[in-house]
Amino acid sequence: MDVDAFKKTVYSFYEKNKRDLPWRKDLSPYSILVSEIMLQQTQVSRVIKKYHEFMKRFPDFQSLASASASEVIKEWSGLGYNRRALALKTIAEQVIKDHHGKLPSSPEVLETFPGIGKATAASIVAFAFNLPVVFIETNVRSVFIHHFFKGQQEVSDKDILPLVKVTLDEQNPREWYYALMDLGSVLKKEYNASRQSTHYTKQSPFLTSNRRIRGMIIKQLVKGPNEEEKLKDILNIDDDVLQTNLKQLEKEGFIIKKGKSIRLR
Repeated sequence: MDVDAFKKTVYSFYEKNKRDLPWRKDLSPYSILVSEIMLQQTQVSRVIKKYHEFMKRFPDFQSLASASASEVIKEWSGLGYNRRALALKTIAEQVIKDHHGKLPSSPEVLETFPGIGKATAASIVAFAFNLPVVFIETNVRSVFIHHFFKGQQEVSDKDILPLVKVTLDEQNPREWYYALMDLGSVLKKEYNASRQSTHYTKQSPFLTSNRRIRGMIIKQLVKGPNEEEKLKDILNIDDDVLQTNLKQLEKEGFIIKKGKSIRLR
C-alpha cells in the first residue's frame, strides 16, 4: 500500500473540488455539533438551509438550552428524524450544567450524550478540535472500499479501520476528513461502494412508513395543538395507526396528550 500516493490522490481531488459548506467556516464546537447532528442520515443539500435558520434562532448552547422543546422542534421541522432535535437540546443543557458551557473534546465523554455514537463523537472531535481521531462514516467508507476493496463484497469496517488509521493526516485531520468526505460524496453518486459493506442495510418499509407518519404528525402540531379525530382525517390514516404513532411520540418526549387534545411538549 502506497500511503503517500493515496493521500496525493485524495488531496488532489479536494484541491479542485472542495465543497463550500457553512460549518467549515464557523469552526466553533457548537456549530460543529449542530451540523454533525443534522447531517446524521440527512443529505447535505437539505441541511444547509436548515443549519442557517437554526443557528440564527439558537446561536449558542445557552440559547438552545433555554428554549422549550416545542420551539426547538418547530425550528427543526423539515429535517426529519425529529428525535435528533430533542437530543441536541438535551446536549446543550448538559454542556451548560456539567461542562461550564464548553463542549468536551473527549470522544469518550461525547459518546455519553444522547444522539451521539462513536463515529459522530470522533467526527466532532476531528472537526471542532482538529484532533487526530480515527473514524468511519458513509463517505469515508466509500473512498476506502473504492480504492482498496474493488470487487469485494461484505467488506467489514474492521478491515477498513487500519487503513484509515495508517493514512490519517495527523497534522491536519480536519482537512483530511474534509477531503475524504468530498471525494466519497462524488464516488457515491457514480456508484455507492457502501453497498459492498457488511454494514449496509436498507430500512424496512414498516419502519420507514411509521417514521413518515410521525413526521407528518409533528408537522401538523408545529402549527398548533390539534385533536386526534382531526389528525386522523388530515393524515387520512386508520385510528390504530394514529394511536401507535402517538404512543411512540409521547414515549419519546415529543408530545403531550390531554384527553383527545395533543400538543408539542
